[in-house]
Amino acid sequence: MFGQIGPLEIALVLIIALIVFGPKRLPELGKSLGKGINEFRDGISNLGHNDDDEDDDDEPAEPAELTAGEAPDPDDPAVHEITDAERAKVAEDDAETVDAEVVTERHD
Repeated sequence: MFGQIGPLEIALVLIIALIVFGPKRLPELGKSLGKGINEFRDGISNLGHNDDDEDDDDEPAEPAELTAGEAPDPDDPAVHEITDAERAKVAEDDAETVDAEVVTERHD
């Protein structure tokens, strides 16, 4: 079916795409399509590989150094100890009341 596509059919598809998308969007669409095809090819060729760990060296990473910084200003209104009353109010505000009916039988 696709073996019979000739230059006339390709030109017709390109003309329709030019009319539909316009001359400004057509290069962007081509670029996006090319990137998508390349990513698809890369994904297909790397099916058996594990891409979760991109770090190939076997050495463990060094822990980050902790540096002594300035202590927060206790007079700053943004810095204060959260009280139990504040925690309860936040939990109460976040709670959502749901009226629901328990259904014990399935009707497929």
